[in-house]
Amino acid sequence: MVPGVTLPASLLLVLQVTRPCFTKHSYQTFCHLVAGMVAQTGRRTVTGMLTGAGLSRLWPHRRAHAFFSEASWDPDRLGLRLARTVVEALLPADAPVLVVVDDILLHRVGKKVFGALWAHDGSGRGKDKPGFGNTWVIAAIVVRLPFLARPAALPVATRLWRGRATASRTDLALEMIHDLAALLPDRTLHVTGDAAYHCGKVADLPETVTFTTRLPRNAALFAPTPPRTGRRGRPRKKGAPLGPLTAIAQAATWRLTAVERYGRIEFVWISSIECLWYGAFRDLPVRLVLVRDLGAAKPYDLALISTDLNSPAEDLVERYGSRWPIESVFEHMRGQLGVGQACNRTRRAVERTVPFGLAVYTIVVLWYTAHGHHPADVTERRAWQPWYTTKATPAFADMVIKLRRTIIAARHIHNPAGQPGPEEIAAVVRAWEAAAA
Repeated sequence: MVPGVTLPASLLLVLQVTRPCFTKHSYQTFCHLVAGMVAQTGRRTVTGMLTGAGLSRLWPHRRAHAFFSEASWDPDRLGLRLARTVVEALLPADAPVLVVVDDILLHRVGKKVFGALWAHDGSGRGKDKPGFGNTWVIAAIVVRLPFLARPAALPVATRLWRGRATASRTDLALEMIHDLAALLPDRTLHVTGDAAYHCGKVADLPETVTFTTRLPRNAALFAPTPPRTGRRGRPRKKGAPLGPLTAIAQAATWRLTAVERYGRIEFVWISSIECLWYGAFRDLPVRLVLVRDLGAAKPYDLALISTDLNSPAEDLVERYGSRWPIESVFEHMRGQLGVGQACNRTRRAVERTVPFGLAVYTIVVLWYTAHGHHPADVTERRAWQPWYTTKATPAFADMVIKLRRTIIAARHIHNPAGQPGPEEIAAVVRAWEAAAA
């Protein structure tokens, strides 16, 4: 790669899947900035990545900035390449793909930052929770890793939401779903998101895609479309109104079942009926799933609406519960990788830096799964921090630390051609000792 700077062969094997997304020059820059973002323990600004890569004295800092603002590469194409790799490497053949969509506000400072505006910040303070920065809509594939007890989410697609200057967050999410469906035409995609992600364009999704979300309390539901009567005039598109959700829950037939939610097995009451959510999905047939916890005083605790009419109701409840790992992604990408700390302002740089950081997140998990995991990682962490008395599986921080150590070791162990290696030096030392004896 770069004279005097070596990357681990295991990391290069993972990065190789992204090679078609770049030119020769930009691919070299990409690989070293990925290593720099992982190896850096300070702020992950663009120059911070360059410093973490050990190239601050070998490359002009403009080369790192130009990678984001000028180089020829597409973050959407990069995400799709990683999506295919995630599906092929971590999911069984022909298994459905669970995709979670959500959005996050990354705070920025400055009037000239492209796309920055005041928006709702889910982690903010106050009644309205306002925040100034860039709002990103993210799609992640949920997988189960052999060394984790809970599912993990790997971000594979990103869109910048710019208020009225662009499509809505739901429209941006559906654009990414269309791209994933085109990439994986032979797979069924089960998409889930919170109550903010619903609109009539869900009906335009391919037949291989289902959509599950939480139903607002004020949603107006109707019975399925009645059969044609044969009379003159336009046929009815919806049946009789079903009333408020509270009335539907009181008249429902409930059954007790076990579901897995948020890493736990719970017993809950479930009721399911087919209906129409005409105000949002028009005449698209959907299924209402009501969930009530054991001993709950309320008529229901959770209401889900889904275009999946074939899966059991338990699977829909578990599917919606599986959206929680994307919240962990939001925490780890900021805390462990420093995504969003870059101070660039131009359009192309802003639109690429955060998708780059999310790609690094996915690359770290792919690398750790294929090359980095070892049972001793948890033992070492518990010996280092003994207060983690119940820690049984590695966290994302452990993955980053393991890869960081591997990157640093590769830099120092590398020997230029013609120079003796550690084994040769040890053999010479033994020979000297034997001769002296």
